[in-house]
Amino acid sequence: MDSQLKETRIDGALAYDGGFLKVTRDRVKLPNDAVTFREYIKHPGAVVILPVFDDGRVLLERQFRYPLDRVFIEFPAGKIDPGEDTLACAKRELQEETGYTADSWQFVSTIHNAIAYSDEHLDMFVARGLTPGPRKLDEGEFLDIFTTTIPELLEMVRLGQITDVKTIIGAFWLEKLAAGNWSV
Repeated sequence: MDSQLKETRIDGALAYDGGFLKVTRDRVKLPNDAVTFREYIKHPGAVVILPVFDDGRVLLERQFRYPLDRVFIEFPAGKIDPGEDTLACAKRELQEETGYTADSWQFVSTIHNAIAYSDEHLDMFVARGLTPGPRKLDEGEFLDIFTTTIPELLEMVRLGQITDVKTIIGAFWLEKLAAGNWSV
């Protein structure tokens, strides 16, 4: 299925080996037998947490993102460490960034946020039964947390105050879950 669309790797090499990201440059054969190059970022994967309080409010973060030189509103998220289970990563990231732990975890979906230039995937989880505690931010990590309702969250998306794709997708998932239209 879709074989008429498949590109086949001929060879390739690591073009850049950074501390966090790696860029690969592959030579590929296209479906019409032409040969071209594909450059893409290799990413270890990440998790996204949709923290929902018992009253239906959700927990969000405000964090400066250097590549775009501005503060973004986001759901808690973080990179999966080598060999780390994704749920364990979600639990770790929620506590590190927000101080909260959760009694109930549900896997929601896997999303691919940058398919044209990265193999990054994000596993999304809903966290409920939240209990506050101390944050354990990484060195050099600065962020604020706040709560909002799902309708307010969706309004921030509509107004362009939230442009982060994982947060937009998470907001739409929460809207569908809260309405009973979708289940996990």
